[in-house]
Amino acid sequence: MVFRDLKPENVLVQNNGYLKLADFGFIKMLPGSSRTYTFCGTPEYIAPEIILNKGYGKPVDWYATGILLYEMMYGRPPFMSNDTYVLFEMTLKDKIKFPRDFDKDAKSLIKHLCKHDLSERYGNLVDGVKDIKEHRFLKEINFDSLVSQKIDPPYIPAKAQT
Repeated sequence: MVFRDLKPENVLVQNNGYLKLADFGFIKMLPGSSRTYTFCGTPEYIAPEIILNKGYGKPVDWYATGILLYEMMYGRPPFMSNDTYVLFEMTLKDKIKFPRDFDKDAKSLIKHLCKHDLSERYGNLVDGVKDIKEHRFLKEINFDSLVSQKIDPPYIPAKAQT
């Protein structure tokens, strides 16, 4: 399955503080390592292989995860322009610039998730998601406890007034 539209607006915080994805309009089932060619997604999060119309698969979601992580830590995506053509040029040609005080472990993970070369992009290597889960930025997370929601979330929304 390829989500193809990972962005902050599609990540919701549940009442218990855990996240949930929303807006499944671009999801596509892709068996094995097959590719699709549909041009879709939100420009700031679109992977280079979509822009280049080379055909793409699941790694586009890992690229978008890297862009989303950058935005969550810095407050904006790494590439921005009112002109979509310029934005795509930036995505294809520019390196992601990080502020000096950017967490070095997060920077490392983002760089690995946003590799243009699919043979180097985390999530798409031989060990798949294991490379991401074992990255030093995520070393403290017990993923089994996370999936079973046994970890206290750092933020729980206030209950809405009825």
